[in-house]
Amino acid sequence: MPEPILQLHGLDAHYGDFQALYGVDMKVMEGEVLAIIGSNGAGKTTLMRSITGLLSNGPAQIKYRGVDISAQRADEIAVQGLAMVPEGRQLFPSLSVRENLMIGAQVGRKGPWDLDAVYKLFPILEERKDQQSTSLSGGQQQMVAIGRALMANPDLILFDEISLGLAPIIIKDIYEALPGIIGEGMSAIIVEQDISKALSVSSRVYCLQEGRVSLEGASDTVSREDISRAYFGIE
Repeated sequence: MPEPILQLHGLDAHYGDFQALYGVDMKVMEGEVLAIIGSNGAGKTTLMRSITGLLSNGPAQIKYRGVDISAQRADEIAVQGLAMVPEGRQLFPSLSVRENLMIGAQVGRKGPWDLDAVYKLFPILEERKDQQSTSLSGGQQQMVAIGRALMANPDLILFDEISLGLAPIIIKDIYEALPGIIGEGMSAIIVEQDISKALSVSSRVYCLQEGRVSLEGASDTVSREDISRAYFGIE
């Protein structure tokens, strides 16, 4: 069996005295798209922050390509090939579209993603490249956030609430772009409130409920009844 690109073992996460994750076990295989679903407050964003080093973790809880990265800083993790599209986009308002995109390239990883590739994926960004990033529409800002992550040429990309707050037509456009984003063997974790969207683009799914894994399975075989029980904690 091939080794997972990412493996979590007994992952706990805290905000001060508040515990947000409880013993989470999870794995992502090379080239796999994994969906994470769950209600608000289930721990999805905390999971993303833990993986990318934005929260401190206990020893031996997170391995990337077989290496323990639990204690590494976010910048050290990014250099190894992980990038995140954060919830709320978190663009730099004082910078232009192009300048925001170039921030992703600062990790110095080589690969297929550069400005030209991002502009080909999202042509509107080339048209607006000199505009202040936060002057764009919500959907265009999400494109900038995705492009910035791609400019880091990651092997594993994390999308935290990719469609949150966007109009349905924009969500459709972004999901249609995903095959071009996740192609070439890239692995991905997609956190998504829209369960149907999450299942449609992923090979496996985990459901979080109150900080614990309540369901794991193949996206094309889990039933709606199973998801409802896992999502809402119904016995």
